[in-house]
Amino acid sequence: MKEKAQLNQEASVDAGLKRLLDDYLTQKQNSLMQLRKGNLGKEEFLREAAEHLHRFDPQAKETERQIMEAFEQYIFGYSRLSVLMDDPTISDIRVISYDNIRIKRMGKRMDAGIAFASEKEYRQFIDYIATKNQVNISNLNAIQRFTDTESHPDFILRFTLSMPLVNTYKEPYLCVRKVPKVFPQMQELIQRKMMSEEVARLLIRRFRQGSTIICGGNSSGKTTLLNALKETLPDNMAVLVTQQADELTTMYHPDMMFLHSLPGSGESKVNYDLKQISIAGLTMDVDFFIIGEIKGAEALYLLNAACTGQICAATIHASSADKAADKFADYAMYESRYARDELMRMLDCFQTFVFMDHYKVRQIYACKGWNEERKNLEYQKLL
Repeated sequence: MKEKAQLNQEASVDAGLKRLLDDYLTQKQNSLMQLRKGNLGKEEFLREAAEHLHRFDPQAKETERQIMEAFEQYIFGYSRLSVLMDDPTISDIRVISYDNIRIKRMGKRMDAGIAFASEKEYRQFIDYIATKNQVNISNLNAIQRFTDTESHPDFILRFTLSMPLVNTYKEPYLCVRKVPKVFPQMQELIQRKMMSEEVARLLIRRFRQGSTIICGGNSSGKTTLLNALKETLPDNMAVLVTQQADELTTMYHPDMMFLHSLPGSGESKVNYDLKQISIAGLTMDVDFFIIGEIKGAEALYLLNAACTGQICAATIHASSADKAADKFADYAMYESRYARDELMRMLDCFQTFVFMDHYKVRQIYACKGWNEERKNLEYQKLL
């Protein structure tokens, strides 16, 4: 049991931290914005915060050091979630309510073992991460997706946030996907048993020679494999990557450009979706065109590029390798005047279809072309 003095000190630290955060989320939001933009350095920001605490909360003098340590973790990390952000075995974090936080560790879902102290603290945390990431969470923007590439040295953090306006229950939902900045290369994926050396050589050869679709369910390893495969492209190939969130990056390739979509908000008409940046990509003199994940009308523009001889690659949600083309055609029809059979016929320009499941390469199909009599694509199963 904790002694009464220790409990009193912890309560004092919590109260002091709450007051300081309240001030920075209401009166001093500009300081947070200047910090985020890089106009205010970390040391200067913390010195300003310590002076503010000393000036407006003199009762916190005895616990000032502990309050400032907690405040620094809150601002430059992610408060109670920081320990989960730091854990390399955790890939996903789901906050369902202030006292119900779930994680995915090594592919298995489980309780995180931590919680916020109250609904009020959790909502305060939501307000803070919105401010930190320059995201508006008004009623016009009750569902937001945003990415933090700077806060953590090891991970890109992809957030999906839905507010009580659209939730059945009264608390926000927060989902965090952690994408490693130093992503595994093909040899490491072999060591992790994602595939054999023979399969890796097959994929690398086919990836360089013709267009590829990698499919599977959520968290199946699609992006991980695509990230590794693109690093095997020779330096004399110009590569363009378009994506919704900054999940695909490069560590070695000297001629690789990256564009990401920019969703509009209720207060802003600025909007660049994957369709628009994919159209731009067709004019940028590239040898290899990659879309991080096909989700809509951008499918048609990737298909147009592949049909004109450009090597292309993308990921897509599908239940098997031979179902990926069907899903691709569904998305292409959002924007197209082509009949479905015409789109399916055009999809024979994709030579390789890969199916991922539980971070394993389960199927590799080679497309053999369109069968006019049967009105379907024919495949050769390579794995």
